[in-house]
Amino acid sequence: METAKRRARKALVDVRHCVACGCCVKVCPVAAITIYKGQQARIDLARCVGCGRCARECPASVIEIQEVET
Repeated sequence: METAKRRARKALVDVRHCVACGCCVKVCPVAAITIYKGQQARIDLARCVGCGRCARECPASVIEIQEVET
């Protein structure tokens, strides 16, 4: 019997266009986002709750909330 995979909403960053401004870091309620090497935002998917605050705050619109398998 195959087990059903769970799907969860998570934030994903288009790192090619991220400007590492840090706006997303400031609004994340679970501290799941860091700025990596001053170049791009990185999201810890294990901590991300998919609330969408970072996507709404991002001035470059490079963060999307998507369903991912867990």
